[in-house]
Amino acid sequence: MDITIQYAFLPHTDPEASLAFYRDALGFEVRKDVGYEGMRWITVGPAGEDGTALVLYPPTADPGVTEEEARTIAEMMAKGTFASVVLATPDVDAAFDRVQATGAEVAQEPIDQPYGVRDCAFRDPAGNMVRIQEPR
Repeated sequence: MDITIQYAFLPHTDPEASLAFYRDALGFEVRKDVGYEGMRWITVGPAGEDGTALVLYPPTADPGVTEEEARTIAEMMAKGTFASVVLATPDVDAAFDRVQATGAEVAQEPIDQPYGVRDCAFRDPAGNMVRIQEPR
């Protein structure tokens, strides 16, 4: 079986702030930027890796999301418990320095984990947890 991950979705609350984080802080390229009825979906991914991307989306774009569910989503995003992604790099300390220099919110400085990686974490402008790992 040959299956890969093509897209993962992370919510945004401010598309320009999220775009700045993923494009400018992480160095991702913008692949699509789509607007519809006042909402915006932005697809970003690592340069040279066209097969994998993140879609930054309005968290309440689905018409099936109730007002109560939207409040719960907003509360979870504010706490950083709604969505997360784990990225990989061959040099987590260099990645940490680059992202931190942009003023991104640091959730964890680089540390060696007992499960065989060195990693760090940031919260993106919407509150999503973004971990960056270096396999060891």
